[in-house]
Amino acid sequence: MIKVYGIPTCGSVRNARNFFKDNDIEVEFIDFKKTTVGCDKVDEWLSHIDIEKLFNSKGTKYRNLKLKELNLDADGKREWLCKENMLFKRPVIEYDNTALVGWNEDIYINTFIK
Repeated sequence: MIKVYGIPTCGSVRNARNFFKDNDIEVEFIDFKKTTVGCDKVDEWLSHIDIEKLFNSKGTKYRNLKLKELNLDADGKREWLCKENMLFKRPVIEYDNTALVGWNEDIYINTFIK
């Protein structure tokens, strides 16, 4: 089962969910606001996704927490992802024992339309 992690109000998450719906692909949606993602899941995703791609340094939460001032390295970013779900770039898609992040229709077509 494909899992889509994100928040329902995010445009990229909506695009991804609509893509799956429009292509009759069943997915499970996990809302970052309702379900906490712990360090085990972060580490699993980091085995497939570079920290710079997974960590959202352009979002409101990043700015509100003033994380730019901390000049975080990869370990620091991982620690923040373990405790603050709103720092993930969205959506995170789990499938076939791997994961990808973000919305890119071409990648979705090549990955999920077989």
